[in-house]
Amino acid sequence: MPVRVETFSRIEDAERALSANQAARFFGGGTILMRAVNEGDQSFDTLVRLTDPAFAEIRPEGARITIGAGVTMNQIMASPDLAFLAPVARSVGGPAVRSSASVGGNLYAAAPYGDFATALLALDATLTFAGQAGAPMRIDAFMRERDRHANRIVSAISIERPRESGAFRWLKVSRVKPKGLAVLSIAAHLPRSGGAIRVAYGNMGSTPVRAAAVEQALQGAPLTEQGIGPALAAATEGLSPPSDSLASVWYRREVAPVHLKRLLLGQTG
Repeated sequence: MPVRVETFSRIEDAERALSANQAARFFGGGTILMRAVNEGDQSFDTLVRLTDPAFAEIRPEGARITIGAGVTMNQIMASPDLAFLAPVARSVGGPAVRSSASVGGNLYAAAPYGDFATALLALDATLTFAGQAGAPMRIDAFMRERDRHANRIVSAISIERPRESGAFRWLKVSRVKPKGLAVLSIAAHLPRSGGAIRVAYGNMGSTPVRAAAVEQALQGAPLTEQGIGPALAAATEGLSPPSDSLASVWYRREVAPVHLKRLLLGQTG
């Protein structure tokens, strides 16, 4: 079946075309979608592209940074304002993938992909949709109902800069180095001078998820071997890890506390 490509210069027009056709897919970076095209996926017949330059801009705005959903992993790595996210972007595939893979596309990527979305979850990002009226959506709410937004276009993502050096931490566990798929990934926001502690896992559920029990155990606790003990005991509490070709449920539950300990003690270098 031939695939038609529709290109728009305004995000409102692209959103309208996407919502009007259930057999259309939005073309972000294309790293996952083009594989589906090459494999003859019959679930869509139209690709919707957007050429608006604002869609791929990084805009510092005081204490926050707005990232256009079309921003690539390479752009993240090159941005001084997003240096704390460079290790996350660098862990997404190889050079060819990073030149195309977009922040917005990563939000919708099914496991075992979605490393960057895991980081955004730990940073409590908010999402703005094309044509949206009202307040932006928090990323944790988006992840809980992601399938409902399959035919919407995220226009931008907003995050608050970590106020302290080292407050944001990232760890990706893979069997193949340096660009293998993640058995699991962990992102954490660990402010030392107060503020919300957030810990997120990738590939420990059908979408990136917050580790609520870990966060609760870390509140007010020192990041020492003894202080993090309760958090490690709760490392997989309330989670439903998958079994797939990368790892079993048992394996993910066994190794999650090990790698969480490394991240919390700063032993990821």
